[in-house]
Amino acid sequence: MVWEKLLSSKRWGNEDRFIGNQKESRSEFQRDYDRIIFSSPFRRLQNKTQVFPLPGSVFVHNRLTHSLEVASVGRSLGTIFYNKMKDQEPLIDDTCPLLCEVGNIIASACLAHDLGNPAFGHSGEAAISHYFTDGDGKIYKDQVSAEQWEDLIHFEGNANALRILTHPFAGKGTGGFALTYATLASIAKYPCASVAGHDKQHIFTKKYGFFQSEQSGFEKIAVEMDLIKVQESPLIYKRHPLVYLVEAADDICYNIIDLEDAHRLKILSYKEVETLLLPLCRDEKMPARLAEMEDDDAKITLMRAKSISTLIGLCSEVFFNQQQTILDGDFNQSLMDAIEEPFLSVMKEIEKVSIKKIYNYSSVVQIEVAGYQVMGGLLEEFIPAYLLNESKYHKKLVELIPKQFLTQQTDPYTKIQSVLDFVSGMTDIYAVELFRKIKGISFPSMS
Repeated sequence: MVWEKLLSSKRWGNEDRFIGNQKESRSEFQRDYDRIIFSSPFRRLQNKTQVFPLPGSVFVHNRLTHSLEVASVGRSLGTIFYNKMKDQEPLIDDTCPLLCEVGNIIASACLAHDLGNPAFGHSGEAAISHYFTDGDGKIYKDQVSAEQWEDLIHFEGNANALRILTHPFAGKGTGGFALTYATLASIAKYPCASVAGHDKQHIFTKKYGFFQSEQSGFEKIAVEMDLIKVQESPLIYKRHPLVYLVEAADDICYNIIDLEDAHRLKILSYKEVETLLLPLCRDEKMPARLAEMEDDDAKITLMRAKSISTLIGLCSEVFFNQQQTILDGDFNQSLMDAIEEPFLSVMKEIEKVSIKKIYNYSSVVQIEVAGYQVMGGLLEEFIPAYLLNESKYHKKLVELIPKQFLTQQTDPYTKIQSVLDFVSGMTDIYAVELFRKIKGISFPSMS
C-alpha cells in the first residue's frame, strides 16, 4: 500500500465530481469532520452510554464526549506523524500533497467510530445478537442466507457505523454522508465479512467491519485505495494504515478516562488512580506538583493530561517506526500493545483493574441487564410487525417506525435490517421510554 493511493479524497456517492481535483481536495477531509459533527446520529451519542449509566448528578462521559476526546487525540497522532514524515522527507508535500491532511482524516474517523453503537453500551450489541441466537429471532434463520445470519447473530457496531455513513436511507438522498473514501476506510478496524470475523490470530479479523448489504460498497472503497485483499470468499482485506491511529486514539482515551470517571463516582479511590497514572506521567516533578494541590479531582485531571500526552508520544513513535510493516499489511497488533516497557505493563494493569472494579461494578452490570430487556423487547415487537404486518396491531407498530427506515424491498434480511436501523439508532432514554409505552408499563403523554 502507498500513501498516494490511500489518501483518496473521492467522495462516496459523488465519485466523479472529485477525481483528480487535488487543490480543492485539500479541504475535503475537514468537510468530513464538519458533516459528522453536525449530523443527527452524532448528536444522539450524547444520550448513549459509554460505560456508566446516564443521566446522573455526577458528570461521566457519554458516547459523544468520548468521541470528541478521541478525535482530539487522533488529530494529534496524525499531526505528529505528518511532522515526522516532513522532517525525514522535506519535499513530501510535493510527492504526496494530501499527507498533510492525515490529522483531519483521523479526527473525522474518530468522530464517527462509535456512530453504529446502539444504546446501553456494548451490551446493546450483545442484546441484539441475543435476540437472534436465543430469543424470538431464532425463527428467521431459515429465511436468510448463512452469511446474512452471521450479520444478525453477531451484530457489530463497527459494521453498523459504515452502514449509517453510506446507506441511502429513504428520503435522505443517495450518498449517505458523502464522506471521502479515506475517512470511510479509516473507520474499518476489521475489514472483513461477518463469516470471517472470528479469527483472533489476525488483528483485522477479530470482529467484522461490514454487513452483507454493504460488502460491495466496501470493496469499491478498498479497490480505489488499493488495500491488500487477503481472500475473496469470505471477503477479507487488510487494514487501511490510518486505522491503527484511530484505534490508538480510542484505546488511549477510554483506558485513561474510565479511571477518571470511576474516581468521580467513588468506585476507585484517589490513591488507586494515582498508583496507576503516575508512572505514565514521565515527569520527575509530578509528585511535588501533586503535593502542592489540595483537590483530588484536579490532581487526577493533571495526571490524566500527562498520561494521555505520554501515550500519544509512544503510539506515534510505534506507528512511525513500523510504518513500512503497516503499509505491507504485516503489523499484527495494536499500537498500544506495541509500546515500550514499563508503560506497556502499566496499561495492562489499568486494563486488569478496569475489568475487575469498573466494568463489573453493580450499576454498570445493571445497565447491561436492562439493555438486554429493552433492546430484546423492542425487537420482539417491531420485527414481526414489519415482516408480517398482518394485524391491526402490527400496522400500528409499523406506523411508529420513521419513514427513513422503511424499505421497498421485501426480503426478510433487508426488512430486519430496517428495524435494526431504527432500534440501534435510539438513545438510551428513548429506547426505555418506547419500551415502557409499547409494553403498557407507562402511558404516553399527550403533551
